[in-house]
Amino acid sequence: MIKKIMLAIMVIVAILIIWNFELVVYGLKQAKGQLHIVWNARPVEDYLADPTVTDSVKSKLYLIQEVRKYAVEELGLNNSDNYTAMYDQRGKPVLWVVTGSKPYAFEAKEWKFPVVGTMPYKGFFVEDDATATMEELIAEGYDAGVRTVGGWSTLGWFNDPILSNMLNRTTGDLANLIIHELVHATIFVKDSVEFNENLASFIADKGTYRFLKDKYGKRSYEYEEYVKEVEDEQNYIAHILRGADSLEVLYSSFDGIAEDEKKRKKKEMISQIMQSLDTLKLNKTDYLQGVKGYQPNNTYFMSFMRYRSKQNNLDELYTQKFNSNLNEFIAYLKKKHPFL
Repeated sequence: MIKKIMLAIMVIVAILIIWNFELVVYGLKQAKGQLHIVWNARPVEDYLADPTVTDSVKSKLYLIQEVRKYAVEELGLNNSDNYTAMYDQRGKPVLWVVTGSKPYAFEAKEWKFPVVGTMPYKGFFVEDDATATMEELIAEGYDAGVRTVGGWSTLGWFNDPILSNMLNRTTGDLANLIIHELVHATIFVKDSVEFNENLASFIADKGTYRFLKDKYGKRSYEYEEYVKEVEDEQNYIAHILRGADSLEVLYSSFDGIAEDEKKRKKKEMISQIMQSLDTLKLNKTDYLQGVKGYQPNNTYFMSFMRYRSKQNNLDELYTQKFNSNLNEFIAYLKKKHPFL
């Protein structure tokens, strides 16, 4: 009887593997890439004790440990071994993310995964695999894009290491990134990427202000510099989201219009959105340097919608129900949407 049961289980597993062969292969590649990073990460203590490591690197590593401690003890995020080791990526990207969208609607291409559910992006540790997937989406008629990412959460499957390129960020930006990723390891809603990302961004923004104020003071260079960075970022995001609203109106008028005309009108509007960035009042004159002359597609606008479009809704909940008490806000969401 036991042999028959085991045989039946093996047959079922074999069928599932065959049925989901592409997903299994993808999962194995992702596991290999993630394990390579985890296995080759060195404990932060090793870097701090290494006399060949520069003081500037050590100071950022100390900062990350302070942010981790603050996020757990002062904000109430979950404690873990995340960001207690660092992987030296030697200045090179380690993860590429592919996204897709319908060309005349902000409707994302979605992929289904076990446990985490449906996701509007797909990550790769091999650039060629990401490029091939992007090209497949384009061939299917999607707007598609591929970008590198500076940090991500494995949602408890691994202990997430610091990536060495993170250390190139400013003090406030680095603190924000660490808190953002720790939120993902504390609060998670399956099949709701937009909520998860907006929430992590919202809590990271509020938490970073608190951390910088408590550590450096509101009149410190670190705090004031972060205020300027956030102002520029918010101005840019607001402009892009307004552009997305204009594109949605345009797309809604496309019924009965020839394909060439749709492409022309879409290209003209996106060009207008990007060219009008020069009208923004920014603290840092070089803020727009990386986007000058850039002609994005729908995936670019959707990335801002995914991370920032729900901030007003969250702020309303935060201020009205919790009287701007971040700890109570986090505690409520931890209970309502516990981590996986």
